[in-house]
Amino acid sequence: MATKKIERRIKIKFRIRKSVNGTAERPRMSVFRSNKQIYVQVINDLTGNTLVSASSLGMETMPKKEQAAKVGELIAQKALEAGITQVVFDRNGYLYHGRVKELADGARKGGLKF
Repeated sequence: MATKKIERRIKIKFRIRKSVNGTAERPRMSVFRSNKQIYVQVINDLTGNTLVSASSLGMETMPKKEQAAKVGELIAQKALEAGITQVVFDRNGYLYHGRVKELADGARKGGLKF
């Protein structure tokens, strides 16, 4: 059962990645969600470099949705410091719901434009 779920997400991920590419002007903001943590990277796909990253490591005391919102605000702050104002959002095959949505809303609140 779990493998079918993972295979489904990977198929969706590849379908999304056909149209979502990051450039130097508009890098790709990719989300990874595990059971306990949430991670986000801002990636320039032309060079293959990760420009900025953030995660919820060390925030285990608060609920997961709040963790995701804090990580969104943190990535927005780091990206703005690095001179990045616009990104392309890559939900990485996850549904735009729950923690993924909270992370995106937190990043928008922090000043990033999608």
